[in-house]
Amino acid sequence: MTADAALAPGADGAPAAHPATGAAAPPALEVVGLEKTYDDGTAALRGLDLRVPAGAFYGLLGPNGSGKSTLIGMITGLVRAPAGRIAVFGRDAVADARRARLRVGLAPQEVHLDRFLTVRQVLSYHGRYFGMAAAEADARADELLAAFDLASKAGARPNRLSGGMRRRLLIARALMHRPSLAILDEPTAGVDLELRHELWRYLRRLQRDEGTTVLLTTHYLEEAEALCERIAFIRAGRIIAEGTADELRERFGGSRLEDAYVAAMR
Repeated sequence: MTADAALAPGADGAPAAHPATGAAAPPALEVVGLEKTYDDGTAALRGLDLRVPAGAFYGLLGPNGSGKSTLIGMITGLVRAPAGRIAVFGRDAVADARRARLRVGLAPQEVHLDRFLTVRQVLSYHGRYFGMAAAEADARADELLAAFDLASKAGARPNRLSGGMRRRLLIARALMHRPSLAILDEPTAGVDLELRHELWRYLRRLQRDEGTTVLLTTHYLEEAEALCERIAFIRAGRIIAEGTADELRERFGGSRLEDAYVAAMR
């Protein structure tokens, strides 16, 4: 059993005990009092607090400009956090940035792939960047190419792929180094319904069978309702509500998560 598997939450969703100390395992992500104001005066985050349990499938929903991208940038070290604290599995994402970042895989919303590499090289080089040996990276790349039905495109350039294939490659790249926390920013944006449901099946298996914590942002409310065990609504740089889909519907009213979301954002 790997260390990450040993620290996965129990069947009841409560944190598992640490195998050595007996103490409760830390959450996958803990954000406390996060603040960010850009040079133009835009207040992107305003004392944001967020806690994502280890092993959870967690949704973060909010309109454009609500602070989602800034939050993700701070978690992954791409945006400086001037105030507040971010911990990834108990490791401070600023003071212990390298080890915290190794636990995180990011599939960004924007599709940026090196057009001078082959599809297989995109994955292999990413693995090497995260410290994998060449043979291990190549084997993991082949594994993910098969899992995402991209094996036949291994020698192609990313710019020759369809939009759906590029989206799959982004997610595969995020998973190359076997992160404990996968952050998927609009992973099914612009893909057809059949591929969207295919990606849903893979993500469910990833979280269920490998114990990977998934933090998902999406504008597809039915996607969040189908996949996420818990959901947070973010508006104007703050988390304004958090709970299961049922709890959010009960709080804000309506028969669908979409109804609750619309009511919360008014």
